[in-house]
Amino acid sequence: MNKWLRKGLFITISILTFGLVTPSQLNNQVNAEKINERDGFEAAAPERSFIHSNDFLEESEFNREEFIHDLIKQAEIQSYQKFGTRIKPVIEDEFREIILPNIEKALAQTASQFSEEEVMNLIITEQPGSGLSEKIFNIKDSVSGKDILRFHIRRDNPPQAGYWFNFHYHTYFDNFQSHHELGSIFWAKNTPPKWMS
Repeated sequence: MNKWLRKGLFITISILTFGLVTPSQLNNQVNAEKINERDGFEAAAPERSFIHSNDFLEESEFNREEFIHDLIKQAEIQSYQKFGTRIKPVIEDEFREIILPNIEKALAQTASQFSEEEVMNLIITEQPGSGLSEKIFNIKDSVSGKDILRFHIRRDNPPQAGYWFNFHYHTYFDNFQSHHELGSIFWAKNTPPKWMS
């Protein structure tokens, strides 16, 4: 977009919305179209919606459940990206049945410990770790930039039991020390491929 046209658009939107939509939000939407596959994935929680009524903009009610649902969708996308095309088809069904509901419980439990305003600042971020990295995604506070939850997957190989994928998360409440189990999925006796392969 032409530099002067973009500046003019920012000023016009700022004036028309009286600050309800900031130029930085518009700029983020414009730049979102330019993301390439090497860029990290960062998806903010859904913006609050506004309803036009009697020539005034009224803020609609924040729906915590809908917010958690949107985070779960983003978590699912991020997880499938982590699994890659070789692992995803094998474990996708069990992931949806066993792990995803537990991720939802963890997110809901964490969100219940924050005020409405604080919950609205939570975003899912980080490109999943490839190779042998455990990182799937993190949930962070977009205002402070600090991680709140870190979701990981570890490869376990107990003697004579084959390979298992152990899903767990860590939380800032205990300084990321404890493993909070989400469940495990059996892979096979043979070594699984690297993540994102």
